[in-house]
Amino acid sequence: MKLRISCAVLASLVIVVAGASFSAFAQNAAQRAPGASDAPFSASNLARFGYFYVGGHYVGEPGKEVMDGAMYTEVFVPKKIRRRYPLVLFHGLGQTATNWLQTPDGREGWAEYFLDQGYVVYMVDQPARGRSAYHPGIDGPLRNFPARDEEQRFTDEADLGTWPQAKKQTQWPGAGPKKGRMGDSVFDAFYASQVDSLASDVMTQKLIQDASAQLLEKIGPAILLTHSQAGSFGWLIADVRPKLVKGIVAIEPAGPPFESLIPPLGKVRAWGLTDLPLHYEPPIDDPSQLQVVKQNKPDALDLAACFRQQEPAHKLVNLQGIPILVVASEASYHAAYDHCTAQYLEQAGVKNTFVRLPDRGIHGNGHMMMLERNNLEVAKVLDDWIQKNVR
Repeated sequence: MKLRISCAVLASLVIVVAGASFSAFAQNAAQRAPGASDAPFSASNLARFGYFYVGGHYVGEPGKEVMDGAMYTEVFVPKKIRRRYPLVLFHGLGQTATNWLQTPDGREGWAEYFLDQGYVVYMVDQPARGRSAYHPGIDGPLRNFPARDEEQRFTDEADLGTWPQAKKQTQWPGAGPKKGRMGDSVFDAFYASQVDSLASDVMTQKLIQDASAQLLEKIGPAILLTHSQAGSFGWLIADVRPKLVKGIVAIEPAGPPFESLIPPLGKVRAWGLTDLPLHYEPPIDDPSQLQVVKQNKPDALDLAACFRQQEPAHKLVNLQGIPILVVASEASYHAAYDHCTAQYLEQAGVKNTFVRLPDRGIHGNGHMMMLERNNLEVAKVLDDWIQKNVR
């Protein structure tokens, strides 16, 4: 079995520390920080840590050039690489790569979990977000979300959610009357990590597609793990670099096709799964050539009706043959419509596995499942699927 991490990337790594020395450093740092919890990242399996930037180009008049579109990429290399392909983790709207490092109540995050399974783990900050430079006059306006919006959609769905499944959320960490709301220490830690995002989905997708194509050219074949907004990125990256994408794990990907239901913003994702063009067969050069109809009746009372193509459907040829997993939790607003994304892929000739976590015995999760109390149970479902399906 061939294990992939390119020599170019290894050469570019900034070696910080390994094994027990890293753990001791983290523990000492926690002791120096009043109120800090025990270090959540033990790094007992970490051999190397590094970062680099990919993508980007100079813009501006001569003598005043700046680099736009470069993407910060962080990499963890385990002491023993046991998984054939690395994982590249793409965060969602308002987030950064901190989503993967630990939970807001200080527990182990998915980065460490997948490192322990033997993956090389890459994490990015989207271009113009977080540690990837944003330029106001070039990248365009920003948007952010008030705490109340995040309480409703992510952390206190059971009380504030307006969709049928919301009452089932039980896994958000914390306790007491303010659990999941402003003033609770766990919520405050989570909300402190939220950042401004580009207002334009088209600009966002263009920047991420360009930078991620270069990332895969640098590191070689990889598995893409996307969350929420980043769901569109997985389809776009695979569309331009299909041979370098060995699998896509789409955690509640941006959807449903062609419309925004929560919040109700109307028509979006004109190309079905994305706002940028995808390669269809027979070819189309304008999204209006996709003739779509909506179900007369949804598959179940608590589900949304889905848009589908009129037959014969155009096929997403570059995504065919890539193992794809689409995952929906029990209580998230995505629970009402992620089946639409899976069905749209299937109709477009893209076989995929659609998993509802409660069908695997995992209950009570909302949209931010990588941060919730049973986050490692969810991660195991993903790893088990990868081991069975990605070759």
